[in-house]
Amino acid sequence: MLSALDLGLIYALMALGVYLTFTILDFADLTVDGSFTTGAATTALMITSGQPALLATLAGFGAGLIAGLVTGLLNTAGKIHPLLAGILTQISLYSINLRIMGKANVPMLRNTTLFSGMRENGQLASPHSIAILGVMACTVGGILIWYLSTNSGLALRATGDNEAMARASGINTNRAKLVGLSLSNGLVAAAGSLFAQYQGFADISMGIGLIVAGLASVIIGVAFVPQGRVWVAVVAVIFGSIAYRVILQLALNIPGFDPNDMKLLSALIVILALLIPRWNFMTKIKARHASAEFSTVPFDTPDAEALDSGDTRPPVTRYAKRTRRKAVD
Repeated sequence: MLSALDLGLIYALMALGVYLTFTILDFADLTVDGSFTTGAATTALMITSGQPALLATLAGFGAGLIAGLVTGLLNTAGKIHPLLAGILTQISLYSINLRIMGKANVPMLRNTTLFSGMRENGQLASPHSIAILGVMACTVGGILIWYLSTNSGLALRATGDNEAMARASGINTNRAKLVGLSLSNGLVAAAGSLFAQYQGFADISMGIGLIVAGLASVIIGVAFVPQGRVWVAVVAVIFGSIAYRVILQLALNIPGFDPNDMKLLSALIVILALLIPRWNFMTKIKARHASAEFSTVPFDTPDAEALDSGDTRPPVTRYAKRTRRKAVD
């Protein structure tokens, strides 16, 4: 079970990348399956060539940035549909990854990786490794939260919310897409790099069907958390990644299931994550949250801005309006 927590924290980077494109940017990017392996392949090539593990991990992240940039250019400059652009890049990356590795499987157990010390001391799948990977996931999540509050991050969020309105407001939506897709696939490739070092090898098929795992993590995390603040959603995605791996591990322990059923179980988990929030008890919970979020006040009740401006006209009590309560940070 501790290994599931380790993997959940590693895959949290991938889940954050999927969250960035599918939820924030509203871009159905299927490059994930290829860029995950690209990060692992690049890292494996550099580590087996004697390069430092940290530099190899950063190189894997950079390779993911390039993969996402290619998908973005196909969509923005080539005017290719987002789904098709992602598929084309994903297919191309399969051959590119084979050329990078030179063969279908590259072992790294005899080389120094970021996890070599913990592997030699028997600290993988232990509280020690969970703490280190937890700090890593929280750090990346914090950086992502900070970025989404910058001007560039706000432009990216505006592009995903309403591209036409964002463009009318003077935002370069094409550049926002390029940045979002690059960062997303960079995070996915970084997860692939860490996963390859964790298991001790890179394999050409390690990214197949990974988009399902990413969507499952995002759906599980976001489905049970009220929508609103970005930091809440980012934390929910990280916990969703952990929950997905734990659920998958528990499901594999059910009699009759074996590792060959992992893709089937992944699909079932996604289906349940989509259906459960629509059931009656979840609908009541969300309705209760919505009623607590709004309050009824007289229609002409001056708000804080009106009071600051000196507008203190008495309210008209014949009409009422619903106002959103401001959250206290």
